[in-house]
Parts: sequence; structure tokens; C-alpha cells
Amino acid sequence: MGKLVFGCGYLGLRVARSWRADGDGVYAVTRSESRATDFSGMGITPIVADVTSPESLQGLPDVDTVLFAVGFDRSSGHSIQQLYVEGLRNTLKALPSSPKRFLYISSTGVYGQDAGEWVDESSPCEPTREGGKACLEAEQLLAEHPVGGDSIVLRLAGIYGPGRIPRRESLEQGEPISGPSEGYLNLIQVDDAVQIVLECERQPAPQTFVVSDGCPVLRCDYFRELARLLESPAPTFKEPAEGSPAAVRATTNKRICNARMQKELGVSLLHPSYREGLAAIVANSER
Repeated sequence: MGKLVFGCGYLGLRVARSWRADGDGVYAVTRSESRATDFSGMGITPIVADVTSPESLQGLPDVDTVLFAVGFDRSSGHSIQQLYVEGLRNTLKALPSSPKRFLYISSTGVYGQDAGEWVDESSPCEPTREGGKACLEAEQLLAEHPVGGDSIVLRLAGIYGPGRIPRRESLEQGEPISGPSEGYLNLIQVDDAVQIVLECERQPAPQTFVVSDGCPVLRCDYFRELARLLESPAPTFKEPAEGSPAAVRATTNKRICNARMQKELGVSLLHPSYREGLAAIVANSER
């Protein structure tokens, strides 16, 4: 049997490719016919379906491992609730059998702490943002389902990597960054996130891990370092528009502790902080 990926995007596609490189049969669910063609060219078997459409999920393959890494796509016309919660509910109903492992990609947005405190798996989950609330509801849905006993929940910090460096264009163009200069960013480089997902397939379940590099950084320090690497003007900041996504993101301020992830998974991070991660990305892009 093989692997089945829901949300074969920035993270999910890299995981799918790793499985494929190891000789596993990999299926990927996508709403896009063009993406389906791309997957076929990579040796990944596409399934054209939509997690918000139960009828489209009929006939899913029987697999050992399911990765649910569905992100919020504003172009889909669906709400976060529909994608994260109802999408997961539809997926669980459609699975032909219980997989040996169900890997669910959640978010550190389930934590609403805003005073710079450290949080880990034992910290209270009181999300304030819509995405965090939907992720927490989806986690609870999974825990109450029979598949939950074979599941691992990964609460990921902000993913960055090649082609995804927040605010790079603004810095290069000397534009002010919409958001506060203070407050912590918690990050994980995408290749390290892939390592962790793959390792979790081999871990006992059920479990929950917060996934970050364990090196939270103040926003101003992050952007100063990025500006230095890009040889761009020093960053400046402006108040985000009230009610904008940037303003909502600025309301949380926490530091993610990855001690459990490091101890129990034993993964050696390729990019142990934002410094190494950014330096590698900028160097590769220049080449």
C-alpha cells in the first residue's frame, strides 16, 4: 500500500516527492486538472477531488499513511472553517479503511498567547484568530474519530524556504513593512518540516508536537538580518490597516519551545535558526 496526500502544496509536495524517491506509491488529491498533469509527470498518482465536496472523494485508495496538509486558498471560494474542519470531516468519512498513520498539519495559531511567553504542547490553547480556531476544532474532530488513535498532530510555526521569504519584495524595494517591529516570529524551514513529517510516520500514536526551529526572533531582528543578506535598505515599519491580515497577525506574541520535538523525534535540523535558513535561501537564489 502507499501514501495519500491532501494539500500537495509547498510542504505536502515535498513530502510526496520524498516518499516517491523512497519507492513508495503516492497519491495526491487536487482540485486542479493542470496540477494533476504535473503530479503525473512526477510519478505521483493524481486524484481530482475537492475536500469540500464529499461526492468527489468517493473511491479513495486504501493506503498506509495519510497526510492532511490542506492550506487556506482564498481563490477556492470556501471559508477556513469549510476547508479545515468540514474538509477534514469529509475526508475521514471517505477513507475506505483506517490507515496505519494519519498525519495532520495544524498550526501554532492554536495558541493565543500575546505577552511573549514560551508555549509548548502542554500550554492552553485559546486561539484568537480564525485559522487557529479552525485548526483546533479540526484537531478535536480528529481526536474523536476512530482514526484519531493512529494520528499525529503537527502544530507548525511559520514555514519559510525557497520562494517563500515573508516581505522580501518590500525590503528590496525599500517599502515600509506593514506591521509592528516588536513581537516574536516563530519559524521552521520547509526542508526541516519535511524531515519531521517523515519521522512522525514512524512514531507511536496518538501524539501532538509543536514544530519550530526553537529560535523565536523579534520581527525587527529578523528583517534586519534579511535586509543585510539582501544588501537592501534597513527595514522600516508602519501601522497595518485596522482589521487587515497583518493587523490580526500582530495581535499574537509568543515563543514556541520545540524541546519535545527535539527530544522525541531526534531530528537534526538543517537550519537551526532563521539565520542559517535565510542565508542558504539568499545564496541559492543569487546563484
